[in-house]
Amino acid sequence: MKYDFETVIDRLHSDSIKWHVKENELPMWIADMDFKVAPEIIEAMEERVKHGVFGYCEPDENWKDAYVSFYKDRHALSINKDWLLFSEGVIPTISSSVRKLTSVGDQVVVLSPVYTIFYNSIINNGRIVRQVPLLFKDNAYSIDWKGLEEAFKEEKTTLMILCNPANPISKIWTKEELSKIGFLARKYGVVVLSDEIHGEITRPGTSYVPYLSADKENAKMSVIAVSPTKCFNLASLHSSAVIVPDLGLRKRVDRQLNTDEVAEPSTLAIVGAEAALNEGRAWLDEMREKVFENRDEAKEFLTRELPEVTLVDGNATYLLWLNISKVASDSTELLNYLREKTGLILSDGKVYGGNGSHFLRMNVACPTSLLEDGLERLKKGIKSYLSEKK
Repeated sequence: MKYDFETVIDRLHSDSIKWHVKENELPMWIADMDFKVAPEIIEAMEERVKHGVFGYCEPDENWKDAYVSFYKDRHALSINKDWLLFSEGVIPTISSSVRKLTSVGDQVVVLSPVYTIFYNSIINNGRIVRQVPLLFKDNAYSIDWKGLEEAFKEEKTTLMILCNPANPISKIWTKEELSKIGFLARKYGVVVLSDEIHGEITRPGTSYVPYLSADKENAKMSVIAVSPTKCFNLASLHSSAVIVPDLGLRKRVDRQLNTDEVAEPSTLAIVGAEAALNEGRAWLDEMREKVFENRDEAKEFLTRELPEVTLVDGNATYLLWLNISKVASDSTELLNYLREKTGLILSDGKVYGGNGSHFLRMNVACPTSLLEDGLERLKKGIKSYLSEKK
């Protein structure tokens, strides 16, 4: 590989949320990577810093061109530059959209288990979470179409927040599935907000399906949240884009983003995003190779050393969704036990809704040495837990 994904970067005392840990603890929970950012991005930001002036700025044509080019080249998706809005992040976009596109007391549909902050954005704004639990059979998830249509039919349902591809279950939704979601949403007058921040983290040789490319009709009632921050490890730049093809819907989203004061970028939010989308593609492809090598190594380890834990395999994200139902009935209890006994810090599946109480989430976007350390801690902790429970 041209890029280095094996050197362990010391992130202690770097203001990292993930690495705010005790001695001998290993954090493999929050979704950021332990890889150094692509040198092309660092160089672009360093060059801009040398300019020495950091007054107010706004997205220019180069920023828009970067998104248009990236999605055309990698996903054959044509985006009109007029559709693009700047937002400080996907979550601010979701929260702003919930406030503007729904009313207090409305229902917002999610397919669960799903990213925990979706629930926060709904509940904190006085709306009601309408979970449609995914069906789980033979260690794989699928959409409960009858349940989804019933949820859309309900009078108070006005918005769906879709995770595409799905976090934490690592699933790439198919063109047919996304087309059917769009059809049902239009049939019942429900806007679909598709969070596609994990879209570029897919197994080499595979691609996620952008909601807009699944069916041309999906453009009519949709808001698409995208960002290079997840796939290029740039979370603290607070930089994202919102794609809204419909003019009336775009004006509403734009107004709320500005009302919430999350539509004004920092200098590096623009420079970093442009460099990532234009110059970081080779790094992105190698990162995907490394992440899925890690996923495969973890799967092999679990099969060989820890058959009590089953990986829900998938072709998206660097997040392992670990079925621990044969080990414990309470994911929180096991989570706390693992941290206390081994120092391994994972995410509690319970917070993702659905059947998440039978799962833990593990981030494997890290050098091999950290991955192997984490897997050994997991094995040690699970074996100890099972021994104590006999």
